[in-house]
Amino acid sequence: MKKRHQVLFNQLEAYRSLTLKTIKNISEEQAELIPNGFNNNIRWNLGHLYLDQYLWIQAVTKEKANLPEVFQRSFGFRTSPSDFTEETPSTQELKILLKNQPSEIKKLFGERLEEEFEPTDMGMYTIEQVLIRTIFHEGIHFQAILDIKKFL
Repeated sequence: MKKRHQVLFNQLEAYRSLTLKTIKNISEEQAELIPNGFNNNIRWNLGHLYLDQYLWIQAVTKEKANLPEVFQRSFGFRTSPSDFTEETPSTQELKILLKNQPSEIKKLFGERLEEEFEPTDMGMYTIEQVLIRTIFHEGIHFQAILDIKKFL
């Protein structure tokens, strides 16, 4: 693995670790709260982060992500906690999935980071480019989680 790819995976793991540390002591009840002025809760942000990385990899590779449909219905673009059902993963389940995701992505795609595909509508054509984008995206939702936590 190239040095820059190892740095990329180190960043994925570090930022994910920071997200998980921030929600370590958040209860299921706290994760459900939607403060005034917010559209979503912590649970939604966590599920959205998990889903987003796989959807962007799928967008560039055109290979179907192995995710239950409930993730798209609960955490996809333009969804909200009002879309949750009893099938929607709990906050505790999401914490486990999020913890394991960077190593799963490395295992599945670590040797394919520079493989070129047809560009997405954002011009990305490698998995490496997608992962850089998802790190930025995680930062946006990390801040949303921090903002929601201020109201707990």
